[in-house]
Amino acid sequence: MNPSTTDQTPPTFSVVIANYNGLAFLKTCFDSLNKSTYPSIEIIMVDNGSTDESVSFVEENYPSVQIVKSPINLSYSGGNNLGMRQARGKYIVLLNNDTEVTPGWLEPLLEELESDKQIAACQPKILNMRDRKAFEYAGAAGGFMDRLAYPFLRGRIFDTVEEDHHQYQTPVDLFWTSGAAMAIRKDVLDEAGFLDEDFVLHMEEIDLCWRLHLLGYRMRARPDAVIYHYGGGTLGREKTAKMYYNHRNSVFMLLKNYTFRSIVKVLPKRLLLDLALIIKSLLTLDLKRATAVAGAYLWLLFHVNLINIKHREVQRLRRVGDKEVDKFLYPRSVALAYYIRRKKTFSEIWDQRA
Repeated sequence: MNPSTTDQTPPTFSVVIANYNGLAFLKTCFDSLNKSTYPSIEIIMVDNGSTDESVSFVEENYPSVQIVKSPINLSYSGGNNLGMRQARGKYIVLLNNDTEVTPGWLEPLLEELESDKQIAACQPKILNMRDRKAFEYAGAAGGFMDRLAYPFLRGRIFDTVEEDHHQYQTPVDLFWTSGAAMAIRKDVLDEAGFLDEDFVLHMEEIDLCWRLHLLGYRMRARPDAVIYHYGGGTLGREKTAKMYYNHRNSVFMLLKNYTFRSIVKVLPKRLLLDLALIIKSLLTLDLKRATAVAGAYLWLLFHVNLINIKHREVQRLRRVGDKEVDKFLYPRSVALAYYIRRKKTFSEIWDQRA
C-alpha cells in the first residue's frame, strides 16, 4: 500500500524524539527523517534539560521540528510521555535520537497497523549503525520474553548479537516492540496508559506492551522497514546504572502485570536465578553486577506499597488471562538455555520451546 496514491489523506505519524545532550547525533537523525518518503510526518523533539547546544542547533537547522522543552531531565519515559501528549497524529513513533532511518521506513509500519485494529504497535528491523551487517542490541528484529521476565530479541540473546542474513525477515507477532523505534496507535494509550515513569530507564516499552497484551492487542515486527541505531549514546551498555535498572524493572513489571497466582509460581524461580547471578558475580569479582542486582531488590523491598498499587491498577485493566499471553512467552528460562545449554541464537531457543 502506498498512501500517496490513495484518494484518502494519509494518517499522520507523530515522531517523538526524547533528547538529552544528544547534539552529536541530531544531524544524522533529522537529515534521515527529512528523506522519509511518507507524506505526513509530524516531528517532535522533547529536550530533557540539555546543557549542550541541541535546542539552538535544531531551531536553526530544522525549523519544521516542534521542540518541547523540559527544564529538567525527565528520562526516557517522562520525556517521551511529554512528547506523546503533544502529538496530533493517529500513530506515534517513539524514536531514539541516535538513529538513522531509511527513506521508506514508515510505509510498512503503516501497512501493518492499518491491516488490523488489534495491532497496537509495530517496530522496524533495527540494525547497528556502527556495523550495518549486525542487528542492534536494543531492538534487532523484535522482542520476546521468557516466563520469568527475562527479555530477548530476534537477533540478540543477552550479549550475543547476530549478523543480519535476512534470517528474521518474516513479519511476526512479538511480545514487545523496541522503544528505540516503535510505532503505536495513539488511541490505545487512552486504554493502556503511557510509559510508566517509575521505571525511569529501561524496559518501559516492555511493560507497556505487556499491558497491551492484557487488553487483547497484538505487537508486530516488519523487518522490511529498516532503521539504524547507534545505541548507548547516553548510557553505556555496561554501566552499573543500566544493569541496576534492567534487573529492577524486569522484576517490577513481573509483579505489576502477572496475576497473583502467576506471581506465586514464577517469582521464586526468578529469585533463585538472580541469587545465583549475585553469587557468581561475587565469586568472579564482578562487584558492579552484584551491587546492581542486590540494589535492584533493595529498591523493590522498599517500594512494596507502590508495586501493590501498580499491580491493582493493571489487573483492573486486563481483558484476557495470563494463558492468552503465554503463547508469546518462552516457556522455560532463556538464561538457562543460553548459559547452560549454550543456545546462543533466537532460532536455537525459540524453535525448541515446546
